[in-house]
Amino acid sequence: MLLVLPILVPLVTAIVLHLLPQRSRSLRVVALCGSLGVAAAAVAIFLRVQRDGIQVLQVGGWPAPFGITLVADLFSAIMVVMVSVIGVAVTGASFAGVDPQREAFGYHALIQVVLMGVAGAFLTGDLFNLYVWFEVMLIGSFVLMSLHRTRAQLHAAFTYVGLNLLASAFLLTAIGLLYGQAGTLNLADLARVWPDRRTSGLDAALSMLFLTAFGIKAGLFPLFFWLPASYHTPPAAVGALLAGLLTKVGVYAMIRVFTLLFPDPGASVYTMLLLLSGSTMVVGLMGAIAQHDFRRVLSFNLVGHIGFTTVGLALWTPQALAGSILYVLHHMLVISTLFLVSGLFLRQRRTTDLRALGDVYRARPAVACLVMVPLFSLAGMPPLSGFIAKVAVVGPMIGAGQYLLAAVSLIVSLLTLWSMARLWEEAFWKPAPAPASPATPQPPLGAVTLAPVVFLVCLTIGLTVIAGPISELTLRTAQQLLDRDAYVRAVLGKEVPRAAR
Repeated sequence: MLLVLPILVPLVTAIVLHLLPQRSRSLRVVALCGSLGVAAAAVAIFLRVQRDGIQVLQVGGWPAPFGITLVADLFSAIMVVMVSVIGVAVTGASFAGVDPQREAFGYHALIQVVLMGVAGAFLTGDLFNLYVWFEVMLIGSFVLMSLHRTRAQLHAAFTYVGLNLLASAFLLTAIGLLYGQAGTLNLADLARVWPDRRTSGLDAALSMLFLTAFGIKAGLFPLFFWLPASYHTPPAAVGALLAGLLTKVGVYAMIRVFTLLFPDPGASVYTMLLLLSGSTMVVGLMGAIAQHDFRRVLSFNLVGHIGFTTVGLALWTPQALAGSILYVLHHMLVISTLFLVSGLFLRQRRTTDLRALGDVYRARPAVACLVMVPLFSLAGMPPLSGFIAKVAVVGPMIGAGQYLLAAVSLIVSLLTLWSMARLWEEAFWKPAPAPASPATPQPPLGAVTLAPVVFLVCLTIGLTVIAGPISELTLRTAQQLLDRDAYVRAVLGKEVPRAAR
């Protein structure tokens, strides 16, 4: 029953929010309670998995592979915890950063729908249900993007939904071909039967279809154009939610499906993924350097750093995969924090254009020092978590003899440092430009406004402080992912045939 709570709690919360009178205070309190409930369930699942191993729930008592299966191993449990962390921060940020009109149109309920969809994608043990949860996320995030219906939001929302529907079409095609050949879509059952039913041509076609579908969701080059065109238009809290969670679902699905179905590290799809990961790093950061808007810089940085989260799968070693998982955790925290910081600029200066910002360090030194943590952690400055995560990713590249890729990663790290230093200088350090008209009084940055940023910054510092235990946890997670036997035994109670290993 525990595994269904991260799905059930936000669903019930969304229903209650729709039934409540449309008063901002009551909506915010119920939404926060729902997000905290997801957090409590996520932590309980993680502790159970740590203590007892992989947890499985056969919904309705139907045995796998015939019924709906929910599975929590270390990877999915960690990711559900991160969903809850981002959910709590974004819900808290909405207390001060979202207007009552959006709240009246179902804003808080939509946040819960997105949390439900992401948690469902992380916990499902079935490929078709993975597609279903993708669509739940897509619907919730599309409405969040277009809520309030400005021209920029509508353009971004339709770009976002159009390309993600294309990804869904690729995913459904792959699922149909796979089911036609294997006769099952349960992930554990597929891992058991697919090696005996696959053909080399179908295997190559399916792996490329899955790579395309998940690559669009994750924002891999050259499939990323929807992301920087979309994430800068909604309110900062919505941008933080989307940036922190949605691309990571694509990364998660890629790692989950490929480790179970395509365990041959010499397959051509992994060479392609290696090339795409390196290209994503370079193109994303080159795009970031060319931007003059705080949120567009972050959007392109988000794209560039996706390459660090997928390269570990391409290298197919426990150390490389562990480094990518560690990078996912670090990146979810810092990119969400920085999108919330963009909301502080919108609240204070009514813009995120770097040319119109400046002087924050002198006007609010405490806030500037707070923002330095995620800003330079994303840049990979030691000893912050970004530096630790990048070492964890680049080290296995060198160990695997991928010296060119390691050099590209280091160059991209320098570009990130340049990009973040530019953000710091333009937004915080340089004197603010003189306003063309008399300046309006700036609203105060109170405790409610800053609390979500402080919360995520503290977690980023915590990730740095306990980097040793977290690295050990991610290594165990990677080893578990590469051991298909444990997953199949937990779900089906059967071994993978020896010839298929």
